[in-house]
Amino acid sequence: MNDKLTIFTKRMLDFLFIAGIITTVLVPVIIKVYGRYNRYFGENVAELSVIFILAGFFAVLIIYELRKMFKTVLADDCFVEENVKSLTKMGTYSFFIAAITSLRIFLYLTPAVVVVVLVFIIAGLFSKVLSQVFTKAVEYKLENDLTI
Repeated sequence: MNDKLTIFTKRMLDFLFIAGIITTVLVPVIIKVYGRYNRYFGENVAELSVIFILAGFFAVLIIYELRKMFKTVLADDCFVEENVKSLTKMGTYSFFIAAITSLRIFLYLTPAVVVVVLVFIIAGLFSKVLSQVFTKAVEYKLENDLTI
């Protein structure tokens, strides 16, 4: 499984993981600098820092779980209980991001905030449903392994 798409995906996940950590740590600095150009950010540095740091933390956790799952793809053994757990966690983390991001509605409502909240609600639902699909696949795989 070493085609170009697989290699690209692995490198992208690794890059996003490291970039996500760095960006999350630098959120207060980024908001202060951007606050020079956008009054809303300049007036709400503390509140926005907390919101973006928490959302960034959960986004990094999602990428961490994706990286763990990708290792099972590379090992050609996707239907394992660990992936079910990862999908369940990713769904929960997505719901946390949606909830945290919705706090921005009280600071300043923009269409982008609503879109981000909806995207993470959908991602959370998708992950939870997919974890149930993987649960069944793991059960079928184990039954099949026992049959052989």
